[in-house]
Order: sequence, then structure tokens, then C-alpha cells
Amino acid sequence: MTSSPAPADAGTTRLAIVDGIATVTFDRPAARNAMTWRMYEELYAACGAIAAQAASIRAVVLRGAGGKAFVAGTDIEQFRTFTADDAVAYEANVETYVAALEAIPVPTLAVVEGWAVGGGFAIANACDLRIATPGTRFGVPIARTLGNGLSAANLRRLSATLGVGMVKRMLLLAEMPTADSMPAGYLEIVAADTLDAHVAEVCARLKGHAPLTLRATKEALRRLATDATPADEDLIRLVYGSADFKDGIAAFTAKRTPDWQGR
Repeated sequence: MTSSPAPADAGTTRLAIVDGIATVTFDRPAARNAMTWRMYEELYAACGAIAAQAASIRAVVLRGAGGKAFVAGTDIEQFRTFTADDAVAYEANVETYVAALEAIPVPTLAVVEGWAVGGGFAIANACDLRIATPGTRFGVPIARTLGNGLSAANLRRLSATLGVGMVKRMLLLAEMPTADSMPAGYLEIVAADTLDAHVAEVCARLKGHAPLTLRATKEALRRLATDATPADEDLIRLVYGSADFKDGIAAFTAKRTPDWQGR
């Protein structure tokens, strides 16, 4: 791309892994965590690092720094000298980043406070689970702001999770619905003062579940998004051929808690 350079405050996307939980933090609170090229690249690198260590990671939490926004889109200053060729390259890059997030083999949880707009909405939507505080707003109001568009791949993802009708309202009318207006099952609303405790509770629940079952479920759903009859023999073999499955049978019979090892 021949776009404008990233702003002086390029921000950062930080990755921390503690006790089996990976936390990805979009850290540019002065700009409501609007994504710069560097932050996108660091997100992609974080996804790769998580995938490489997936055997020891049980959940991934994504959240914005500062408590005022998840991600308020892509930094607009970077679009000032955009050409059509730049736009094609940009959308291809975003697809690469979002696809990498979607392909992480462990459950991903978006913790959304304040705003999830544009690219931030795409990132939150690509996660498996979403927890939002009251009043949080979601949307892609580009029809009344920038006048750009979304790739077909991102529209497919949004339509799969929200329904085509909701996506049309959000895109054509440039609506920014609040968390309590989102479709049932799309997210969970939690009060700000109990947010961290609830996120920890959800992560603890995920840590207590069979990791290969979660991995196979995620991958099967990912394949189904673009193929109605995907190959799945490898996933069936993964779970049924595992030591975890054998221990699960033994534990169920003995009325004890399984000792999931992810193998």
C-alpha cells in the first residue's frame, strides 16, 4: 500500500499469557484504541504466537485498554492518500488478520466496553464469545462517515452471526445499536463493576472443558462457514483417538472429574 504512514502515536497490541489464559490488549486509549497498521500486524503476530502455543493455552481474552472502547475502527488518518489499489490491499490484509483470529484453535472471548466500530466490530465478531458492558455500541456507520465499504468476507461473517436483516440495518441505515439491542445469544451483558470477575469465571469454565473437543468444534464451525459439507475425518480422529477421550470415559464411569491434557 502507498497509504499515509501510521500516526506518531501508533499504539500497540500487547500479548500476555498467564496460567493458560492469553490476553490480547489493544493499547491506544487516547484514540479509543483505533487500529494503526502496526497494531494490526501485532494482532496477527499474537494470533500466530497463540496458535503455536495452543497446547498450553485454554482461552484467549481480547480487550481494549482504558475501559472506554474496545476498538474504535481503523485510524482514519491512514486513509488520507488511499487509492483503489491501496483499498484492495488493505481489505486483503484485514481478511488475513481476522481469519488468523478466527482460526485460533482455542476459545476466544471479546470483552467489549464503550465502542466496537468498523475494524473493531469485525474483530469482536470474529471471536467465539462476547461480553459487553451496558451501553456498549456496535456498528459500521460508513454510509454516513467515510463512504467506504466492507469486503464480502467480513459481510459473510457479520451475516452469519447477526443475520442478514440486522446487517442491512446497521450498514444501510448506519445504525449503532447498543449491546441490549443485539440479537439474542450474540453477547452477554455484564455490569462494569463485575466485568473482570465474570471474565475470570468464564475463563475458568473454559479451562475445565476438554480442549480437543473445543478445538474440533471451533474448526468444524469455521469450515462450515464456507462449505456446507466439509471434510471432518481429521477432527473426528482427533477427539475419539485422544487420551482425553479415554480418560473422559473412565472418569464418567468412576464419577470423577476428567483430567484433560489436550492430547
